[in-house]
Amino acid sequence: MSEKYNVSKEEKIRQAEFADKVKTVLAAEFYECSPKAFIHTYGCQGNVSDSERIMGMLKEMGYEFTNDASKADLILYNTCAVREHAEDRVFGNVGAVKKYKKDNPHLIIALCGCMMQQEHIRNKIYSSYPFVDLVFGTHAVTSLPELLYRTLSGNKRVFYAPDSHGEIAEDIPIYRDRGIKAWLPIMYGCDNFCTYCIVPYVRGRERSREPQAVLNEAEDIIANGYKDITLLGQNVNSYGKNNVSDMNFAGLLREVANLDGDFWVRFMTSHPKDCTKELIDVMAENDKIAKHLHLPFQSGNDRVLKAMNRHYDRKKYLELINYAKEKIPDLSLTSDVIVGFPGETYEEFKDTLSLIKEVEFTSLFTFIYSPREGTKAASMEDPVTKDEKSRWFKELCDLQESIASKRTAKMKDNIYKVLVESESKNHPGMLSGRTEGNIIIEFSGDSSLIGSFRNVKVTEPLNWILKGELQQLIIP
Repeated sequence: MSEKYNVSKEEKIRQAEFADKVKTVLAAEFYECSPKAFIHTYGCQGNVSDSERIMGMLKEMGYEFTNDASKADLILYNTCAVREHAEDRVFGNVGAVKKYKKDNPHLIIALCGCMMQQEHIRNKIYSSYPFVDLVFGTHAVTSLPELLYRTLSGNKRVFYAPDSHGEIAEDIPIYRDRGIKAWLPIMYGCDNFCTYCIVPYVRGRERSREPQAVLNEAEDIIANGYKDITLLGQNVNSYGKNNVSDMNFAGLLREVANLDGDFWVRFMTSHPKDCTKELIDVMAENDKIAKHLHLPFQSGNDRVLKAMNRHYDRKKYLELINYAKEKIPDLSLTSDVIVGFPGETYEEFKDTLSLIKEVEFTSLFTFIYSPREGTKAASMEDPVTKDEKSRWFKELCDLQESIASKRTAKMKDNIYKVLVESESKNHPGMLSGRTEGNIIIEFSGDSSLIGSFRNVKVTEPLNWILKGELQQLIIP
């Protein structure tokens, strides 16, 4: 890895010293019990992974964790900037916790993540939310000990969001609170600059972790009993392009899958412009790699794809999909779709519908276009009304629901390997698990099965959740 992406040894030592200072301050202030932190994460799995590292550092500095914000001494929101709705939720929740400061004068309210990397958001927080004590951006996570110490020891609010490409710091403590699914970042940032997306501006340019660092963390995850490992990156297919190592993503995936242990490995997100037949071949050859490919196409129309700056066309996308279906007949395919991109016509939108009909996705993540300040698309003419876009959106959802209904009907009486994840939230006495294709199956069983792989026969196929029957034979 290029040295410019590494946090220096000196900086690691410096932050460790600040962590000790924070621990000392907290020990003096909370001498009867440990201070409690409430962490709420918005957005993608990348944010979840960041929060796990933030919690790891907080744990080492003396914090325990609570799910009740009213009992917390530190409230931290890790924010998402992908859509306007997520931002509105953050502002609403931050406003709601102001009241807790009356009962707890020592309470620190903090905001971090992608929203905080944007200057106009920080300015709004500074002027309209004076009770917020600490704000830091995506490139400042490793500086948390210093920032928290400044907040605890000073009388001024701390705002820190350096405009940089970001750095990679290995050996940061990680706090994972579940023993089944684990998120494993392999790279950070994005170089694609899709015209609708704010991510490159708030996450910085692409930088990959060293292969051995990824493998070491994967081995630790497996040793701690996690069964489902997801490799994370804004575009995992770009992995290694800025590394000294010549290992690409297909090679890294193969290395992780070849580790000893009882687990699945999957990945997201995969960009079509960099997706290769080599990657699909690797998926096909290894039983530990989940037969699930999430490959966002966003639009089925070539003009719209060009306006989005996606760097592929409909033909290339379908060639990849058809190759994947040929190599992996039981492959589960999912995707992202944007409805109503600026300038999109209904005739162009019908190309999206026709692509969905042709591919027959397992499921889709669908969004009506949301303008993001600072992106190129935000300044494009957008004559189609919200009501019209909503009608298109419903048409797409109805189509996908009909496809899902046909797909699940074909699954009846088939037996699938399932990772048992939890007790069902909606059906007492039932367990909930997922196939390697990421399809949920609920079935009767004892809670002692949670965290194990089991055979489940589909008895009742519904559109989004399957009902099943536990089989006695365990799939090795």
